Amino acid sequence: MSGTFLTRSGYEKMREELARLKERRGQLSGEIGEAREKGDLKENAEYHAAKEEQAKVQRRMNEMEEKLRSAQIIDESNVVVGEIRIGATAHLKEVKSGEELAYTLVDPSEADFSKGRISVQSPVAQALLGHKEGEQVTVRLPSGPLLYQVTKVSRSLS
Repeated sequence: MSGTFLTRSGYEKMREELARLKERRGQLSGEIGEAREKGDLKENAEYHAAKEEQAKVQRRMNEMEEKLRSAQIIDESNVVVGEIRIGATAHLKEVKSGEELAYTLVDPSEADFSKGRISVQSPVAQALLGHKEGEQVTVRLPSGPLLYQVTKVSRSLS
C-alpha cells in the first residue's frame, strides 16, 4: 500500500498539528537565541535542550509534510457498498463467544485502538479487507485463530 490514505478529518488534524509544530519551531528559535546570548555554549544546558527539541520538531514536521504531500483523501463515493475497505467500519460477531465489536479501518497515522480505529496494515484489518456482510472471516493471531461473522459494513467517514 503506497501513499497515505486519510479521512478528511484526519487530513485536517494533520494540517493543524503541522501548524502547531511550525509555531513551536519559531518559539524554539527564540529560546536558542536567548540561550546563545548567555555565553559559553559548551556548558549551556538550555541551549542544548532547545537545539535537541528543535531537531525533534523539525523531524516531525518533515514527516508530516511528506505524508500530507502524498495523502489521498478517502472519497466515500468511490467505495463499494457493503465491502470492508479502508474507511469502512466492520461490525463483527465472534462466532464462539458471541462477542460483538466494530473496527474502522484507517491509515496507520489515524489509528486509535481506544476508539476502534485500527490500521489497515494490522493483521486483523488485513484479514477483514474485501469481505462482505454475512461472510465469515478467520483472523489469525499469535494466540490462535478467531472466527468472526461480518454482521454489517458501514461507512462513516469524517
